[in-house]
Amino acid sequence: MTARTLRPLALFAALLAVLFLSACTSSEQQSDGHTDHAHSEAAGDTQSPHNADDVTFARDMMPHHQQALQLVDLARGRSNDPALLELASAIAAAQGPEMDQLAGMLRSWGQDPEVGMDHSGHDMAAMPGMVDDATMKRLESLSGREFDTLWLESMISHHQGAVEMAKAEIANGDNPEAKAMAQHIIDAQEAEIAQMKQMLEG
Repeated sequence: MTARTLRPLALFAALLAVLFLSACTSSEQQSDGHTDHAHSEAAGDTQSPHNADDVTFARDMMPHHQQALQLVDLARGRSNDPALLELASAIAAAQGPEMDQLAGMLRSWGQDPEVGMDHSGHDMAAMPGMVDDATMKRLESLSGREFDTLWLESMISHHQGAVEMAKAEIANGDNPEAKAMAQHIIDAQEAEIAQMKQMLEG
């Protein structure tokens, strides 16, 4: 084979190599672009779905739980009933961690969990089951059986408000974690309501 024959073959081989490299580069760019797009979609899916009702539930339930913990603190200094004090401790053990969970949900939705924690607002007083300031002050002045009766009545009403809020979340919310918490609140607090009603009758 002469040099004149080899030259076109070499040029043809070089052209094939360029086309091959170009195709590989294009394929890699498409692959990288697709990967980035998929990663972007995956990153967007890390935030669980939620709606305005989920935010309202979490935002309102935090100060609601906070007042329950205040009622627990009042009981520890004023009641002598072991059953009531045991119930108060159980309420604190459940609702303290739930407040942390609610705050975490709000932060994951881009919300500030501290917003709405002021008990002095009108909306706070209108929240289902919230104990009014006059009753809270009266509880501070009582002790013994008189305190126990008013505390149980107040906590029953408080729990009933929480159950109402939780049922609204289950009906209207969208976030699975918030709805699961709402159902847990219903189950736990309805059982405690029944227990407190029996304690009042005893």
